[in-house]
Amino acid sequence: MIKNENLLILLLAALQFTHIVDFMIMMPLGKQFMDLYDINPQQFSLLVSAYAFAAFAAGLSGAMFIDRFDRRHALLVVYLGFTIGTLACAFAPSYGIFLTARAFTGAFGGTLGALILAVIGDIVPFQRRGAAIGKIMISFSAASIAGVPTGIYLADLYGTSAPFLVVGVLSCVFLVLSFFVIPPLRHHFQQKDGVTVNTSPREIIRLVSSDPNQLRALLFSLVLMLGHFTIIPFIAPYMQLNIGFTSREVALLYAIGGAVTVVCLPLFGRLADRFGHILIFTLASIVALFSIFAITNLPPVILPLALLTTASFFLVASGRNVPATTLVTSVVKPENRGSFMSIRASINEAGLALSSFIAGMIVIENPDGSLGHYQYAGYFAIVMSVVAIVLARKLKTVS
Repeated sequence: MIKNENLLILLLAALQFTHIVDFMIMMPLGKQFMDLYDINPQQFSLLVSAYAFAAFAAGLSGAMFIDRFDRRHALLVVYLGFTIGTLACAFAPSYGIFLTARAFTGAFGGTLGALILAVIGDIVPFQRRGAAIGKIMISFSAASIAGVPTGIYLADLYGTSAPFLVVGVLSCVFLVLSFFVIPPLRHHFQQKDGVTVNTSPREIIRLVSSDPNQLRALLFSLVLMLGHFTIIPFIAPYMQLNIGFTSREVALLYAIGGAVTVVCLPLFGRLADRFGHILIFTLASIVALFSIFAITNLPPVILPLALLTTASFFLVASGRNVPATTLVTSVVKPENRGSFMSIRASINEAGLALSSFIAGMIVIENPDGSLGHYQYAGYFAIVMSVVAIVLARKLKTVS
């Protein structure tokens, strides 16, 4: 049992918050970036994909070694890299340099998310893990409520570099706090005759590839990401270019959606712990199907109706991720959880990059400047969500 467990979870949520804001702020600023660099939707989707592809490669490489280190040391190093990358984005003078800076940031950001989940899996028993992960995932809601609207406001006033500068400075503060607050975290080390045993990269690959349960969990993570993220990069541009909302109104959409989820995410965690993670994931996913259809087929409507549509999507999409993440952390034993979660994070990032790429290929720019074929991205996400429901029922808990 870790002393000050709640404080540690709060700090981990803060680290996750900066990572999520850094990533999420790209989507609502899509129109601004397309105007700033004079790029098309495909080039914009590449900005999102570059982050994810780099996170995929770095996470897969890190999985070979991450369980050899104290979680505290690994977190500090990875978060330092993320902070440097975010500050580099703030000062990037061109599309090419900004694209490179996003890839650098992604290499550390993706690994950071895996480490945070590995720590939660190590220190919180399965019976309470859903609630703990629900607290961590409040960072997604907080990012929507405070981070993204503030980032949009700063970008309107001072340019697109301002949000990254603020996140970079905030990350510096959290980095210092982490150095003093996070204790040594060595619960995952294997011991044999009093000596720490390091699993070789070849053995790590063998352990994952020979375990059908872990392979199913990785496939589940990939499919769920495709069923979630294919529509997200173009929500804000669609609301602006097709529905006619201003950037301030889009910020309100994110704020309301985040406010709804910050209230309800802990509830999803408690419900999953009480009634079963598969059941709650399935129910939330079924509701998500209707939300995905509604948001990708939305005609010009008044702001309150758009708020209802986007808030429902944020709620069920985030809510189903709580039991889904808990299930995935539980298919592997603690001594290999860091490596597995890093591989899982890589798969997630691959799914994120692939879904962004697919969305960029599906969505087109109409002659009048609006976006076309967005509904087809929604149909693809719906199919993937159904497949994820089937896969979730095949996962088995081992820890």
